[in-house]
Amino acid sequence: MKVHTNDESKLAADKGGKYLTFVLNGEGYGLEILKVREINGMMSITAVPRMPDYMKGVINLRGKVIPVIDLRLKFGMERQDNTAETCIIVVDVGGMLMGVVVDQVSEVLDIRGEDIEGAPNIGVNIDTSFILGMGKAKGSVKILLDIDKVLSDSDYMALDEAVVDEEAVSE
Repeated sequence: MKVHTNDESKLAADKGGKYLTFVLNGEGYGLEILKVREINGMMSITAVPRMPDYMKGVINLRGKVIPVIDLRLKFGMERQDNTAETCIIVVDVGGMLMGVVVDQVSEVLDIRGEDIEGAPNIGVNIDTSFILGMGKAKGSVKILLDIDKVLSDSDYMALDEAVVDEEAVSE
Protein backbone atom coordinates (compact mmCIF):
# COMPACT_ATOMS: atom_id res chain seq x y z
CA MET A 1 0.00 0.00 0.00
CA LYS A 2 1.35 3.40 -0.98
CA VAL A 3 1.34 6.03 1.75
CA HIS A 4 0.42 9.50 0.52
CA THR A 5 1.87 12.64 2.05
CA ASN A 6 -0.66 15.39 2.73
CA ASP A 7 0.43 17.21 -0.44
CA GLU A 8 0.01 14.08 -2.61
CA SER A 9 -3.42 13.35 -1.10
CA LYS A 10 -4.58 16.90 -1.74
CA LEU A 11 -3.32 16.80 -5.35
CA ALA A 12 -5.04 13.47 -5.98
CA ALA A 13 -8.29 14.72 -4.44
CA ASP A 14 -8.14 17.84 -6.62
CA LYS A 15 -7.93 15.67 -9.76
CA GLY A 16 -10.94 13.53 -8.86
CA GLY A 17 -14.14 14.13 -10.84
CA LYS A 18 -15.90 13.36 -14.08
CA TYR A 19 -13.88 12.53 -17.19
CA LEU A 20 -14.98 11.98 -20.77
CA THR A 21 -13.12 8.84 -21.82
CA PHE A 22 -12.13 8.01 -25.37
CA VAL A 23 -9.92 5.63 -27.33
CA LEU A 24 -6.76 6.38 -29.31
CA ASN A 25 -4.86 3.51 -30.90
CA GLY A 26 -6.63 0.98 -28.65
CA GLU A 27 -5.71 2.79 -25.40
CA GLY A 28 -8.09 4.57 -23.01
CA TYR A 29 -7.73 8.29 -22.36
CA GLY A 30 -9.75 10.85 -20.45
CA LEU A 31 -10.42 14.58 -20.44
CA GLU A 32 -11.91 16.61 -17.60
CA ILE A 33 -15.60 16.88 -18.47
CA LEU A 34 -15.61 20.58 -17.55
CA LYS A 35 -13.24 21.22 -20.50
CA VAL A 36 -15.56 19.46 -23.00
CA ARG A 37 -18.05 21.66 -24.86
CA GLU A 38 -19.51 19.12 -27.29
CA ILE A 39 -18.90 15.93 -29.25
CA ASN A 40 -19.43 15.80 -33.01
CA GLY A 41 -19.09 13.11 -35.63
CA MET A 42 -16.47 13.74 -38.29
CA MET A 43 -17.22 16.67 -40.54
CA SER A 44 -15.51 18.51 -43.34
CA ILE A 45 -12.20 19.98 -42.16
CA THR A 46 -10.66 22.82 -44.15
CA ALA A 47 -6.91 22.29 -44.38
CA VAL A 48 -4.72 25.26 -43.51
CA PRO A 49 -1.40 25.54 -45.39
CA ARG A 50 1.95 25.29 -43.60
CA MET A 51 0.60 23.69 -40.43
CA PRO A 52 2.18 20.66 -38.76
CA ASP A 53 0.59 17.38 -39.91
CA TYR A 54 -1.28 16.87 -36.62
CA MET A 55 -3.11 20.18 -37.15
CA LYS A 56 -5.87 18.98 -39.43
CA GLY A 57 -7.25 22.46 -40.17
CA VAL A 58 -10.42 24.23 -39.13
CA ILE A 59 -14.13 23.47 -38.99
CA ASN A 60 -17.06 25.83 -39.22
CA LEU A 61 -19.25 25.03 -36.24
CA ARG A 62 -22.43 27.13 -36.32
CA GLY A 63 -20.55 30.07 -37.83
CA LYS A 64 -17.53 29.83 -35.52
CA VAL A 65 -14.15 28.78 -36.95
CA ILE A 66 -12.53 26.18 -34.69
CA PRO A 67 -9.04 24.68 -35.17
CA VAL A 68 -8.83 20.89 -35.15
CA ILE A 69 -5.89 18.68 -34.18
CA ASP A 70 -5.55 14.92 -34.60
CA LEU A 71 -4.46 13.57 -31.21
CA ARG A 72 -3.09 10.38 -32.81
CA LEU A 73 -0.63 12.38 -34.89
CA LYS A 74 0.14 14.83 -32.07
CA PHE A 75 1.16 11.88 -29.90
CA GLY A 76 3.28 10.33 -32.66
CA MET A 77 0.90 7.46 -33.40
CA GLU A 78 0.27 5.99 -36.81
CA ARG A 79 -2.20 7.79 -39.09
CA GLN A 80 -5.50 5.95 -39.38
CA ASP A 81 -8.50 6.32 -41.67
CA ASN A 82 -11.64 7.71 -40.10
CA THR A 83 -14.33 5.22 -39.11
CA ALA A 84 -18.00 5.59 -38.15
CA GLU A 85 -16.79 6.03 -34.54
CA THR A 86 -14.20 8.76 -35.24
CA CYS A 87 -15.27 11.94 -33.44
CA ILE A 88 -14.27 15.53 -32.90
CA ILE A 89 -14.40 16.53 -29.25
CA VAL A 90 -14.67 20.31 -28.91
CA VAL A 91 -12.80 21.46 -25.82
CA ASP A 92 -12.13 24.77 -24.12
CA VAL A 93 -8.39 25.35 -23.94
CA GLY A 94 -7.58 28.53 -22.09
CA GLY A 95 -10.73 30.24 -23.36
CA MET A 96 -10.19 29.08 -26.97
CA LEU A 97 -12.38 26.40 -28.53
CA MET A 98 -10.43 23.62 -30.21
CA GLY A 99 -11.47 20.33 -31.79
CA VAL A 100 -9.55 17.12 -31.11
CA VAL A 101 -10.00 14.09 -33.34
CA VAL A 102 -10.23 10.77 -31.46
CA ASP A 103 -10.85 7.20 -32.62
CA GLN A 104 -13.91 6.66 -30.47
CA VAL A 105 -15.68 8.28 -27.51
CA SER A 106 -16.34 5.80 -24.70
CA GLU A 107 -18.23 7.17 -21.70
CA VAL A 108 -18.18 9.64 -18.84
CA LEU A 109 -16.53 8.16 -15.75
CA ASP A 110 -16.50 9.52 -12.22
CA ILE A 111 -12.94 8.85 -11.05
CA ARG A 112 -12.18 9.41 -7.39
CA GLY A 113 -9.04 11.32 -6.46
CA GLU A 114 -7.59 8.31 -4.64
CA ASP A 115 -7.91 6.31 -7.88
CA ILE A 116 -5.64 8.73 -9.76
CA GLU A 117 -1.88 8.35 -9.63
CA GLY A 118 0.64 10.84 -10.96
CA ALA A 119 2.07 10.62 -14.46
CA PRO A 120 4.68 7.88 -14.71
CA ASN A 121 8.32 8.91 -14.60
CA ILE A 122 9.40 7.43 -17.93
CA GLY A 123 12.71 9.19 -18.41
CA VAL A 124 14.42 12.54 -18.27
CA ASN A 125 14.04 13.27 -22.00
CA ILE A 126 10.32 12.56 -22.24
CA ASP A 127 7.85 15.33 -21.41
CA THR A 128 4.80 13.97 -19.59
CA SER A 129 3.57 17.34 -18.28
CA PHE A 130 0.43 16.99 -20.44
CA ILE A 131 -0.60 13.87 -18.46
CA LEU A 132 -2.79 14.86 -15.52
CA GLY A 133 -2.51 11.38 -14.08
CA MET A 134 -3.34 7.72 -14.50
CA GLY A 135 -6.95 7.02 -13.54
CA LYS A 136 -8.03 3.57 -12.43
CA ALA A 137 -11.66 2.84 -13.30
CA LYS A 138 -13.69 -0.24 -14.19
CA GLY A 139 -10.67 -2.55 -14.02
CA SER A 140 -8.53 -0.57 -16.46
CA VAL A 141 -6.21 2.44 -16.49
CA LYS A 142 -7.07 5.62 -18.38
CA ILE A 143 -4.44 8.18 -19.28
CA LEU A 144 -5.94 11.45 -18.05
CA LEU A 145 -4.86 14.39 -20.19
CA ASP A 146 -4.37 17.99 -19.16
CA ILE A 147 -5.72 19.36 -22.43
CA ASP A 148 -4.30 22.82 -21.63
CA LYS A 149 -0.79 21.31 -21.82
CA VAL A 150 -1.23 18.97 -24.82
CA LEU A 151 -0.21 21.75 -27.18
CA SER A 152 2.86 23.94 -26.78
CA ASP A 153 2.77 27.75 -26.79
CA SER A 154 4.03 27.82 -30.39
CA ASP A 155 1.19 25.43 -31.36
CA TYR A 156 -1.34 27.83 -29.84
CA MET A 157 0.12 30.78 -31.74
CA ALA A 158 -0.02 28.84 -35.03
CA LEU A 159 -3.62 27.76 -34.32
CA ASP A 160 -4.63 31.29 -33.42
CA GLU A 161 -3.10 32.61 -36.66
CA ALA A 162 -4.87 29.87 -38.66
CA VAL A 163 -8.23 30.81 -37.17
CA VAL A 164 -7.69 34.53 -37.80
CA ASP A 165 -6.58 33.83 -41.41
CA GLU A 166 -9.55 31.50 -42.05
CA GLU A 167 -12.05 33.96 -40.54
CA ALA A 168 -10.64 36.72 -42.79
CA VAL A 169 -11.06 34.49 -45.86
CA SER A 170 -14.65 33.54 -45.00
CA GLU A 171 -15.81 37.14 -44.49
